[in-house]
Amino acid sequence: MIQPPETVRVTKTRVACDGASDIPGGAALGHPRVFLEIDEKGYVECGYCDRRFVLIGGPADISSQYNEDEGAQAA
Repeated sequence: MIQPPETVRVTKTRVACDGASDIPGGAALGHPRVFLEIDEKGYVECGYCDRRFVLIGGPADISSQYNEDEGAQAA
């Protein structure tokens, strides 16, 4: 089974991806650094590694929608 791409929640609409920023000393293991812009969909995917960057509080941020639903049910 193929693993789903990694999802990273971010606070800014402009992000950089090099495919290995979370690997210590792993720059040689990644891809060329690219700068990506999150649009009205609330997310952007890296064309090299398929890593998805989701804007926190944006339309694609399922985690924040889930937390809002929990709060509504508790009330």
